[in-house]
Amino acid sequence: MDVRKMSKEELELLSYKDITFYLLEDSKKSMNTSDLFKEIMTLLELPKSSFETKIGDYYTSLSTDKRFILLEDGTWDLRNRHTSDKVVKIVEADEEDDGEIAKEEFTEEIEEDNYDDTDDNLYDDKEEDLKDLVVIDEDELELEE
Repeated sequence: MDVRKMSKEELELLSYKDITFYLLEDSKKSMNTSDLFKEIMTLLELPKSSFETKIGDYYTSLSTDKRFILLEDGTWDLRNRHTSDKVVKIVEADEEDDGEIAKEEFTEEIEEDNYDDTDDNLYDDKEEDLKDLVVIDEDELELEE
């Protein structure tokens, strides 16, 4: 859908994110936040003064929409054009044994460390902290005023 050929009335029915989606889809290349938002402002005939007041919200809306991805060069593109960089590593039986040894060594290091547990007992005496607490009824509070 070519948003540049749509009427202003049709565009006003779309969200900024939807317009961005169509702009990126039509352009076939990534674009930075500023250029995208300037294009939207031009299409919707928004005043230049609204750029600074709305660009932050626009950036946030793009970053929370799963259709878009922010690339390393600071440009936005459609997520469906990019593959995931995640690689799944299958752990074999021999490698699992090595992992267990590493866990045991790590545990031993923690046990040798001098751990200060004085902060752990801060909340043990809750009842003692509350012994001076006085509960005042709303009626009593009004009487004091």
